[in-house]
Amino acid sequence: MKKLIFSFLIISIAISCKSPEARYPVSQNSGSYINESVARNKKLLAQEESLIKGIIAEDSSTNYIASNNGFWYFYNKKVADSVSTQKPEFGDIVSFDYHIKTLDDQTIYAEGEKPTKEYAIDQENLFSGLRNGLKLMKAGETVTFLFPSYKAFGYYGDKDRIGTNIPIKTTVTLHSIQEIDSIN
Repeated sequence: MKKLIFSFLIISIAISCKSPEARYPVSQNSGSYINESVARNKKLLAQEESLIKGIIAEDSSTNYIASNNGFWYFYNKKVADSVSTQKPEFGDIVSFDYHIKTLDDQTIYAEGEKPTKEYAIDQENLFSGLRNGLKLMKAGETVTFLFPSYKAFGYYGDKDRIGTNIPIKTTVTLHSIQEIDSIN
């Protein structure tokens, strides 16, 4: 009897020492969803850029400038280089007003509806197009920007009046630039 129990114990130990086997997922993802998403976003961007370029082509009286950051803009009011050459840099505090329209000029946020905003350049949340656009401006200038949706509020919108993937036209007036050195 002791031999039987001892044999059973040895066999149990030998069987239980087997290393665990890896469990494989039931379904494997090939990345097709990501590829479809990339294709969909490229198509959306091409449509938005085509729309913006059409607006620019129709408005031959305005001198639009293509930025290196994927949006277009023009000066409503430009400050001469002889008056000021200072543009905001990282950490500078800027004071500005802006209003937002759709590309076909329907008002989303009217002029004066949003309060004057103070913003520390690249240190606070602001949609990427406006963040980049402010760095192109001098105090006293008014600029109109045409942003594709990925530079504006993107997929999520602003969770209020701007919906999913809406390209926008934003007119910004930069009132002042307070350099970071003058603050300390």
